[in-house]
Amino acid sequence: MEIHATFAPDGDAKTACAAASPVQFLTPEGRWQPNAAAEPFADELTGLDAEFWLGALQHMVEVRAFDREATMLQRQGELGLFAQCEGQEAAQIGSALALRSQDEVFPSYREHGVCHVRSVDLVDILRLFRGHSHGGWDPREHRVRNYTLVIAAHALHAAGYAMGQRFDGSVGSGNRERDEATMLYFGDGSTSQGEANEALVFAASYQAPLVFFLQNNGWAISVPVERQSRTPLADRARGFGMPADRIDGNDVFASYAVSCRRLDEARAGMGPAYIEAVTYRMGAHTTSDDPTKYRQADEVERWRQRNPISRLRAWLTSEGVDAAELARIEERAKDLAADIRRRCRELDPPVLDEMFTHVYAEQHPVIEEQRAWLERYEASFEADPDAGGHLAEPSADGVSKEVQA
Repeated sequence: MEIHATFAPDGDAKTACAAASPVQFLTPEGRWQPNAAAEPFADELTGLDAEFWLGALQHMVEVRAFDREATMLQRQGELGLFAQCEGQEAAQIGSALALRSQDEVFPSYREHGVCHVRSVDLVDILRLFRGHSHGGWDPREHRVRNYTLVIAAHALHAAGYAMGQRFDGSVGSGNRERDEATMLYFGDGSTSQGEANEALVFAASYQAPLVFFLQNNGWAISVPVERQSRTPLADRARGFGMPADRIDGNDVFASYAVSCRRLDEARAGMGPAYIEAVTYRMGAHTTSDDPTKYRQADEVERWRQRNPISRLRAWLTSEGVDAAELARIEERAKDLAADIRRRCRELDPPVLDEMFTHVYAEQHPVIEEQRAWLERYEASFEADPDAGGHLAEPSADGVSKEVQA
């Protein structure tokens, strides 16, 4: 069941309209109907059969099950916070499947689908939200950097890393197994931050192999995207001299095809690119947020009809995939969610000393001063409470000051 894209000719007015539309291969109803904007990327899908897209669906269904299970765990007091990704599965899974093993990923804080494709244990994501870890996983193992909760701070990290790939000669050799690229995931709210724009400057100036993957989910917490920008966010990238694409972020075909093309170009030494995936955050910004205070129910319902999972499932059904196979995917996702819940609740409490372990790559005198102070502070509880002992509290510059224990 290989895909061979065909495109019907359009009239002038219709073509002009379609050219401004996001890249789309599947309609919201799941019909194979590529628009004019999709035509340049059709070759990226050639040879991919229904089996490949069944795997994509498996990832999407499992991540949604994880997302909902983690939300319930937070509501039950098992997590301090959680950032949902429901509705953004196609954007994340499609782009992540386009990555190669040697590529580097810089996520923000809701890229659970990307992590899942890169074989990060989803329980490790919960270590962060449970307060057990600074990060949750070893970023070198999966070539996925830890989540960054400071908005857009990781954009500069990604730009710097990609510049290093360029300086190290890790691009442009023509060796598919050697050439590298970096993918940066960020949200529409990040585009208003200085770090994101500085990252664009450096990536463009040094022709770094960096693909900026913007998930425009409609809202920067409670601020709608139309208040952040009067033009499509993809248009901003052209001012930095890099190609920019706008895709239907709920179409996994579009996400995969465009990401494949731009990542290949980055690995070939052609510099950075920018992808705006137009999608929607179905849930809250985080579990501390109440979106009913600023979003209308009819808006949410309109986007619910564009469900990326239902869209892909409908296409697979039209391609003859057996209903029993689709049911097995759902069952495996339920088993995964149950396993996530069990293992999350079984996590051992973190050792207090571990908070100092990964702050810096090497030993740092200020951190060692703080570690020593904490050891003395903990030990002070074992002393006679009537002794009235004093402890020297470490300050930010490492100079101690005396405080009452």
